[in-house]
Amino acid sequence: MITRRALLAGAAATPILALQGRAEAATTLPMTVVNHTYRYANNAIFLYVVGTDPATGRQVYVRADGAKVPVSLSLNGPDGYADLSIPLASGGDTRVTLPWMAGRVYVSMGQKLKFRVVLDGNGQPALQHPAGWVRSDPSYNVLHDFMEFNFESTGMYCNTTMVDMFSIPMELRLVGQATQTAGTLVQNGRDQIFAGLAAEPTFRPLIVGDNLRVIAPGHGIEAGIFPGNYFDAYINQVWNAYAGSSMRVVAGGVTYTGRVLGGQFAFDKGVGSFARPSTRDVFFCNGALFAGAPPRGPVAAILGAGFNRGTLISHPDQPTTDPGTFYRPSVTNHYARVLHANTRDRKAYGYPFDDVADQSTYIQDHGPTSIRLRLTPFNANP
Repeated sequence: MITRRALLAGAAATPILALQGRAEAATTLPMTVVNHTYRYANNAIFLYVVGTDPATGRQVYVRADGAKVPVSLSLNGPDGYADLSIPLASGGDTRVTLPWMAGRVYVSMGQKLKFRVVLDGNGQPALQHPAGWVRSDPSYNVLHDFMEFNFESTGMYCNTTMVDMFSIPMELRLVGQATQTAGTLVQNGRDQIFAGLAAEPTFRPLIVGDNLRVIAPGHGIEAGIFPGNYFDAYINQVWNAYAGSSMRVVAGGVTYTGRVLGGQFAFDKGVGSFARPSTRDVFFCNGALFAGAPPRGPVAAILGAGFNRGTLISHPDQPTTDPGTFYRPSVTNHYARVLHANTRDRKAYGYPFDDVADQSTYIQDHGPTSIRLRLTPFNANP
């Protein structure tokens, strides 16, 4: 998350500036989990805190008592899976202590998730995480979702993410030097997200089961349920448009100028050239749009956002910052469009560089004192 944000120095909110005058973060952070689903009782909800210890580089999980424990093969039970769950309190809110680590907080409802500890390529214990976009995954039929975080000496960096999928509506509230909230859906937002995507024939197959979850289009391509050429015509239009004119991209206060030459989108001032991306590259903001180090990284991020938002042809000056200009073409990332339309502040994380122009559910604080993860209503109840 921090690396991704650093690449966006001029395209989104700039965390580097916020580091000036920061307070040193505590080594632990209290997290409160609030069950406002109005559908699932506390005893039917399970919490998991997993990630990497920055001091050792080892993969770890957090127990209910807040201890940070390295994963090991011995955690796998007789069924081959590791039970890393933290049950919610029998009543009221649940309190967990987060240590310094980078990782995810998973939530599952009705059933526990099936993590497995395996040996990685270096012979070190590593976790196999649930993948709700892979039909063969052992947790595929379990209702679950996750938020991402990196808590370290400079502060707390976190987001609610829909980059891979959306299933459980959740809200983050981070308190410290400021009080910030992210991820809150509008009333009845979950049902409206599924209805909105069901109304788009090409995106309808991304819905799993009876509104169990919706997976992101890039994963839909991998699963064979979404067309791998969806963006191809738009990509060609962009290439043709800038074969005869220039695009200007502002990142970090520097203006970069690009033009299609010899089939490559070539930019000046050390950025280099971008090959024509595939539809998969656009949804994943990878491949031909791989970010890499600055100055290429911020320009790649802005191009990736522009493709997903459908603004590259209509706006030769990038990035565009007016959400009213986003998702206007008929061929656009309707998955991201529908997610944004159903959050209170119109911010979501529908693809990897949705944080360009500060449009994502990313929040940070350099002197955090607490964080709250609220599981919000599934329907129209208050």
